[in-house]
Amino acid sequence: MADPPTGPPEDINKISFWMPGNYMRTVQRTPESYQACKDIMACMKDRAHVERQYARQLTEWSNKWKAITETRPLYGSLLRAWQCFFSSTERLSALHTSVSQSLVSEDEERIRSWQKETFQRKMFCGFRESHDLATAFSRAQKPWEKRLKKLGKAHTAYHKSCQKEQSAQEKENQAKHNAKLSESKLSKIQQAREKATQERSKARDRYEKALEEATGFAPRYMEEMESVFDQSQEEERKRISFLKQAFLSIHRHLDITNNESIKAVYSELHHTIMSISEPDDLRWWKNNHGPGMPTDWPKLEEWNPPIKKQKPGKKPKIHRGTEEKVVMIGGVRVRAMYNYTGEEPDELSFKAGEEFLKVEEEDDQGWCWGVKEGGVQGFYPANYVLPVK
Repeated sequence: MADPPTGPPEDINKISFWMPGNYMRTVQRTPESYQACKDIMACMKDRAHVERQYARQLTEWSNKWKAITETRPLYGSLLRAWQCFFSSTERLSALHTSVSQSLVSEDEERIRSWQKETFQRKMFCGFRESHDLATAFSRAQKPWEKRLKKLGKAHTAYHKSCQKEQSAQEKENQAKHNAKLSESKLSKIQQAREKATQERSKARDRYEKALEEATGFAPRYMEEMESVFDQSQEEERKRISFLKQAFLSIHRHLDITNNESIKAVYSELHHTIMSISEPDDLRWWKNNHGPGMPTDWPKLEEWNPPIKKQKPGKKPKIHRGTEEKVVMIGGVRVRAMYNYTGEEPDELSFKAGEEFLKVEEEDDQGWCWGVKEGGVQGFYPANYVLPVK
């Protein structure tokens, strides 16, 4: 048992376990431990979700790149090594799926069952353990609290009497130096000071008696409080011990470094990588990135004039009847100087040397309306044609 308190600073007293009501922090450990169990289960449920998501992402990654490798120009040992990453990933995905299931079906359920069994509730009083501890602490602290209140009142009364005595002493000192003050008034002031001194002495006696009573009761108070506290500590020890085992179980499921299947996966992957043939890879590189590659050597490219289009790249469409424009009766025959492929459905496509009719004059964007044989009509760039003479 610890030594009785010897008057720590006031701010420490406010939070000290020994002060009235401060035992509630210990009592609250029970509901807080209950909440901690809920938080741990929620935490591990989230981790299980992460494991499940990771397993799904591994599978998606494997499927995506497995399909891509089939279209890539890899072959032989290098291709087999690359594909081995996908087969090993699929096995890893299955392992992480198993970890996710273990966290939920084993660890979470184990904590949930223990929580239900350990934290028994009392009707209208929360948890039975909290209620019993609060009752025991209150019963042990009630006599001490009574003495502490008595001591506090005696302390306040004593300090007030000291203040009154000091004030009376100051008045007496001033009166002694006042020659104009009558003897009767001086006598009354002295009597008041003597009375204040007597009251201060009595207040001190009561204060010392209350302090002695509280100090004498402190060992018994501390013994009873520590007895209840030890009960709380024992329940907390059991909780810590259980959660330690629960954490070890979670660690066992999450720690895949010692998993034999993981070792086999990476051993196989390492063996496949070491089987890569450098000559085959170098030969492939030469044919795909080196002197063995085909190339397009420089050659003459014909120049085509730029097309005038309204920014951001789309010309205004002309609808008959909505705008005033010059329409040619019969049209003017023109010949294409360059190839042109229409970029939109309402544009003509033609090759250099091809002839057709221009039936509308050039607009302010550099476009004309033309008609080809067979009735095909549409816009075309005016600077791509010349009139047929």
